[in-house]
Amino acid sequence: MRRTVKEFRQAKGKRLVYLTAYDYPSARLAEKAGVDAILVGDSLGMVVLGYPSTVPVTLEEMLHHTKAARRGAPETFLVADLPYLAYATLDRALKAAERLLKEGGADAVKLEGGEEVAEVVQGLTRAGVPVLGHVGLTPQTASQLGGYRLQGKRPEEAERIFKGALALEAAGAYGVVLEMVPALLAKEITERLAVHTIGIGAGPHTDAQVLVFHDVLGLYGEFKPRFAKRYLEGERLFLEALSRYAEEVREGVFPGEEHSF
Repeated sequence: MRRTVKEFRQAKGKRLVYLTAYDYPSARLAEKAGVDAILVGDSLGMVVLGYPSTVPVTLEEMLHHTKAARRGAPETFLVADLPYLAYATLDRALKAAERLLKEGGADAVKLEGGEEVAEVVQGLTRAGVPVLGHVGLTPQTASQLGGYRLQGKRPEEAERIFKGALALEAAGAYGVVLEMVPALLAKEITERLAVHTIGIGAGPHTDAQVLVFHDVLGLYGEFKPRFAKRYLEGERLFLEALSRYAEEVREGVFPGEEHSF
């Protein structure tokens, strides 16, 4: 049975499982595995669309993938990312959130930033839109942060992230993602917030963890983020199967009698 926002608000201290998935088959498997929530991240731009970053991802693309994930996981809480500049103003954020919830079937939206987006978060939550916050490494603005690197090592960075998380909670966010921050900082934020935290590259002390479907299954070949754990060498297995298929077709082995009518 699908979790509710109220249940997530009451989930502080529990070990929750989030998984980022982008389509019907991956969301279907995530639901069968029993994850607590699925995130349709705008990282789909790089993972499944081949963009160099998340910036080119459009609202229409987010809708397309959110709909597919919802069809694959009808009973799992689903969070959809607001893409780059879709929440530059509250009006834009409300229109984008309306489409993702009404058309896409999402249960909540996620946006990046701390104090600078708190006013938008507050406006969304006042309108009845559940919001998940995101601080630390924020991929949509990674170039401003020096690239895809650890955030919060310097005192001023740590203070900005800490204050950002507090501002998101005060604005009504039901939870906060902490990405690529030192484990001690994530622990301090988790202990301070009343809402649950979701870590990715933030150590073991957050309330929940999130990884990308393709990272968990090893579908990226040699690329392996330090914070990700592979539970399967998927690319190797997929390549072996596809190579066998190609070989059998060329040798006349497939299709055989058992595959014919």
